[in-house]
Amino acid sequence: MPAQIVETNSAPFKNIDIDPVTLDIIENALRNARIEMDATLVRTAMSPGIREQGDAFPLIADPSGKMIVGQFGSFIDGFLRGFDGTLENGDMIFLSDPYSCEGAISHSNDWLVLLPVFKDGRLIAYTAMFGHQSDIGGSVPGSMPIGASSIFEEGVRIPPVKIWKKGEYNDDLMKLVMHQTRKPDWCQADLNALIASCRVAARRVIEMAERFGDDVYVSATQELLARNHRAMKALISQAIPTNKASFEDYLCDDGKGYGPYKIKCTMWREGEKVILDFDGTDPQSAASINFYLNENMFKMFFGIYMIMVFDPQILFNDGFYDLIEVRIPEGSLLKPEFPAALSGRTHALGRIFDILGGLLGQGTPEFLNAAGFSSSPHLFYSGWDQRDGKQREWFQLFQIGFGGIPGRPLGDGPDGHSLWPGFTNVPNEFLERYFPLRIERYSTEPDSGGAGLHRGGNGIHMTYRFLADGEIAVHDDRWFVPPWGVNGGHPGMRARKVLERADGTTEIVGNKVEDVPVKEGDLLHFITWGGGGWGDPLERDPELIGLEIRQGLVTSEGAKAYGVVADSEGVIDAARTDALRTEMRSERGELPLFDYGPGIDQLRASCEEETGLPAPIQPVWHHREMAEAAE
Repeated sequence: MPAQIVETNSAPFKNIDIDPVTLDIIENALRNARIEMDATLVRTAMSPGIREQGDAFPLIADPSGKMIVGQFGSFIDGFLRGFDGTLENGDMIFLSDPYSCEGAISHSNDWLVLLPVFKDGRLIAYTAMFGHQSDIGGSVPGSMPIGASSIFEEGVRIPPVKIWKKGEYNDDLMKLVMHQTRKPDWCQADLNALIASCRVAARRVIEMAERFGDDVYVSATQELLARNHRAMKALISQAIPTNKASFEDYLCDDGKGYGPYKIKCTMWREGEKVILDFDGTDPQSAASINFYLNENMFKMFFGIYMIMVFDPQILFNDGFYDLIEVRIPEGSLLKPEFPAALSGRTHALGRIFDILGGLLGQGTPEFLNAAGFSSSPHLFYSGWDQRDGKQREWFQLFQIGFGGIPGRPLGDGPDGHSLWPGFTNVPNEFLERYFPLRIERYSTEPDSGGAGLHRGGNGIHMTYRFLADGEIAVHDDRWFVPPWGVNGGHPGMRARKVLERADGTTEIVGNKVEDVPVKEGDLLHFITWGGGGWGDPLERDPELIGLEIRQGLVTSEGAKAYGVVADSEGVIDAARTDALRTEMRSERGELPLFDYGPGIDQLRASCEEETGLPAPIQPVWHHREMAEAAE
């Protein structure tokens, strides 16, 4: 039974024609309200993941639940279908279970607060915010166990409940939830920050409605949705062909020794509608790398990509959803069956963006981006700190790493950026102040960006010196299958992790590992991958290569990928460069649209020699009928 909205005023909102000036004012006021939600959050939260890195996502929606401003698209319709209860003035919903909201939040670490906004007895809007909690209990610190085989191992699961009911706070519920986490102080502060952000946005909505009138405000939101629909309809008709195009990419492994896992999508247009079909995607994993992909979330990803490539001035919202149909096979990696583990879904979530780029760019190579930093690698470090004779104190770090953005039609990919544009790095001073560690290196990794006319962005080399015994866990990808280049550009360098022990020994650490003991004095080299290159590297200006050698972005050895001969100071040997480029042009064939690097079989054969790690084993599917379909 769907949710029941309790309104004391049954009068419908009147549809009013909105003049362009009023529409512009309301649109920008909504944009600013979203920014104010973020500002409230970071000033109130305590965990580094939210306070310092901004791992939270706001939303303001219309009375039907369609997003007007936000980032991930609206999950409210899925919530309304699954919530068997009432929504009335003074209520606020709290949840974290992905299976209870059709995957709108994709793992249990994301806590969601949803506030229905009432004015004069009528529902006029929704505001919502979800953010990643650093710990929600479960089998490991950080609550993202790589070895989990079900969601029950990943910490507390919160179904949709009322944290506020008719204006009364549910204190017993909060005591129960906070009792499950290793960091109740952080979680309580972060939850309060989510609540405060939603209330700030609700106040701004009420202020706009009071200034312009309820009917004008609601009519303006409908016009913003309609405007987006018109714009996306035009973009789709221009950019999406009726013939089918397919693209596939891989997750390297599942942390249990199996991989890679294929994600495949086929796209075509039928009339005004785009079809995006994930048939051919591998069955769900027995490990935690499954990504319960909400269809509306993917529609928003598609819309964002279309808008940013073809018309960045458009305000993206939910107005275009009826123009897109998303088909995801049940029981696949992207729609796993309950109670499949979901905590490591970041890698598949990020890979979706590479697949979208490959799909949309095939017909228009001039707009095509290479594969980039399509993940959010995590480092966890926890233990007991007893430095300087102080009382034994539990510490727990969760940090998101950055990497190389892909080479693009308009230029090089930036070095050391996040998958999510709004994320920021945790200052090293913050880390050293609050955790028993020292950052001994924080720089780009030379040559990690793929060579091209436009270079892929470099990954990051971050070296941690641990100052207390503890345990670490690493969640990363792109260590086995490299990020591809386009239009003749080369693939980027793969990720790697190296643990340098205080006793002088060195070991290669896997990119999905947990419960790795570290001692005081050990060093971890956390190296992320670079973006793929764009365009013919032999067309890149040699003097620019020389400058990048001096800047530490490219080495003299790495310059040879561009056909450039230079010394370690970046001084170019013009004659030898011309000769090398002539030789390379004569020996190569036609430039490929996509350069994936070696095939999977060759990557397996050379894996241990090149990475120091054993090659992943082809997964064995537990769903026989899906395995047969995938073959």
